Amino acid sequence: HVQLVESWGGLVQAGDSLRLSCAISGRIFSSTFMAWFLQAPGKEREFVASIRWGVVNTYYADSVKGRFTISRNSAENTVTLKMNSLKVEDTAVYYCEADRGGYSTQHSTYDYWGQGTQVTVYS
Repeated sequence: HVQLVESWGGLVQAGDSLRLSCAISGRIFSSTFMAWFLQAPGKEREFVASIRWGVVNTYYADSVKGRFTISRNSAENTVTLKMNSLKVEDTAVYYCEADRGGYSTQHSTYDYWGQGTQVTVYS
């Protein structure tokens, strides 16, 4: 069983940066994809970025390319989302998720997720 705990969301001004962290407990295989999703009020959960745990491959939603960077630290069992040049429309709850089945941008295929961390960006 895998448990995920997100942290370091917050309230920031547009243009600022944040670094979200996801602490992982339990076994993660090299084929597992770790991802960040966001969910704004009244909207469905959306894919933000993902990374393969073993041989590192990264994937991003078009809306965050060039601004967000996903990385993982296998020694500390953490996944990080560095968010630069934040926009008001980035405001959402951000979830860390794990998919044992491979690359996916669909929340429905993910096996585990945390409780989320709130990111609020004001103008």
